[in-house]
Amino acid sequence: MTTSLSTRAAWYEKNGEARDVMVVGSLPLKAPGRGEVCVRLATSGVNPSDVKSRRARPLTDPWVVPHSDGAGTIEAVGEGVSKQRVGERVWIWNAQWQRPHGTASEAIVVPEAQAVKLPDNTDFAAGACMGIPGLTAVQAVHLAGDENLRGKKVLVTGASSAVGHYVTQLVTQYGGQVIGTVGSEVKAAHAKSAGAVETIFYKTEPVVERLKAFSQGRGVDVIIDMDFATASQWVTTGGLAPHGELIGYGSNVVGDIPLTFRPLLFNSIGLKFFLVYDLLPADRTWCVNRLNELLVRGQLQHTIGARFTLDQIVKAHEAVEAGQLGNVVIDL
Repeated sequence: MTTSLSTRAAWYEKNGEARDVMVVGSLPLKAPGRGEVCVRLATSGVNPSDVKSRRARPLTDPWVVPHSDGAGTIEAVGEGVSKQRVGERVWIWNAQWQRPHGTASEAIVVPEAQAVKLPDNTDFAAGACMGIPGLTAVQAVHLAGDENLRGKKVLVTGASSAVGHYVTQLVTQYGGQVIGTVGSEVKAAHAKSAGAVETIFYKTEPVVERLKAFSQGRGVDVIIDMDFATASQWVTTGGLAPHGELIGYGSNVVGDIPLTFRPLLFNSIGLKFFLVYDLLPADRTWCVNRLNELLVRGQLQHTIGARFTLDQIVKAHEAVEAGQLGNVVIDL
């Protein structure tokens, strides 16, 4: 494939609903240049951010092959890359970050650092869950304190989501007690399977009151959050203990979010935010190494909720939009 001029892929040329804009066919594929590798992909991971981008992020290229995450085997390397990497099983991060060619493709060329060796005990489907869900979870828990979480009470918003399920596992492994927000009984069971002690049905239950009951009236010590627009209100009304921290990696509102300053100041609340696509190099290296360490040790549960073929990419995107439990993966 690396010597040919094309690869089979799925792409879109304008924003819109998946069934209206997705196309499957052949696209150009360059040979790997200096510092690059060509990966024959076995799987491609579909994340909510892929859906949001396809719907609304303005295109800066004639076409976009979606998806940042995937896994496969290196089949060719460019100048400066060890030929010993040919044949290596890898997982990929940031494939479609600030570039048009993501992993919804039978082959892809990326900088070699973005093709991370996949441990032998980890299959390609799980490998396609590492780039966004895995790295987000590891960085969030790292910012929350890792070993220092022992004995602390932690709210994980969206504890049954792809990221939240990994976060819940990691916090529990470090000795923290997780209470997670969920939207259904099935999702509650999924969160508890990862180690959550309690769950909150955030659509029908008073979240702050539940948090106070869980924490003997203090509020939880840490919130690891996927929707700051909502969680910010819990923080300022007593859901987070004095000197507590909120670690945020997303929000359902992208515009201005009002905050009540006085409770933040007088309770010495800490707010930390990060974008998983834009980690500092040292942070990225630490997270990648930590994630692979967890994989080698078999310390992560992976939930593949649904699998599709490339020709079924519309169904794959619609599954994510419908809130599919577990990760959605495309087999290539």
